[in-house]
Amino acid sequence: MTLIPITETDHDVEIDLRYATPDNFTGQPVYLHGDCYLHPEAEKRLRVAIDLAARQGWKLKILDAFRPSQAQWKLWNHTPDPEFLADPRRGSPHSRGVALDLTLIDKSSGETFDMGTAFDAFTPLSHHGNTDISPLAQKNRMLLMGLMTVAGWDFYRNEWWHYQLFDSRDYALFGDDDLPRTMTAP
Repeated sequence: MTLIPITETDHDVEIDLRYATPDNFTGQPVYLHGDCYLHPEAEKRLRVAIDLAARQGWKLKILDAFRPSQAQWKLWNHTPDPEFLADPRRGSPHSRGVALDLTLIDKSSGETFDMGTAFDAFTPLSHHGNTDISPLAQKNRMLLMGLMTVAGWDFYRNEWWHYQLFDSRDYALFGDDDLPRTMTAP
């Protein structure tokens, strides 16, 4: 199985892979570059979500997608917290190419929607349904969840930004060897 490249041009999304920068919970790049990939089935459902968002004047901003198994180990070794990270021995839906971390942006202004916490805020405030965030952030999370659910994605209750295919554990794991170039930083 070949993973499909996701690009801003071909998919009309904004791509800001946080693990390709130091702007993530590890404080250093985990990826060597910001190449974005998904499993073909996930890419099909992404296109549905993109279309639904565009009809509302929104755009999807992808913060993470496929994550090589090697990168999952780096994250786990830094912060082995099963509330927010999949144990790499089990495998992450990201390492199967069937998960996305994302948010919404307003297509006309380019402003990112307020979701109440930053991406990868490992706190109960990041949980879906948390009412300790502003009403606007609660509404924005519900908009994202509704859009992604209608497009065929399941959510992870601890992370407002994480969506995966419903049968995510049925897909094979992928690593750096399955890519045109190594993604995980040494």
